[in-house]
Amino acid sequence: MSVTDLNAARKWAKLPKETQQLLINNVFCSTCYVTTIVDYTLHDDTFGVLLKGKCKDCGNDVATG
Repeated sequence: MSVTDLNAARKWAKLPKETQQLLINNVFCSTCYVTTIVDYTLHDDTFGVLLKGKCKDCGNDVATG
């Protein structure tokens, strides 16, 4: 994980570890469908925290939200 936004990092830290893992392991990829996000960065968003990174299986760009 890479932190690019301190507000996002604060929001992320407030989430329970179980919720963080649920978000990391439940990302949609247009090629692989449900996958795990890797090499992600945290971004502040109106609705919470946005994770942007790569699909663990194929390497495509993926994001939560």
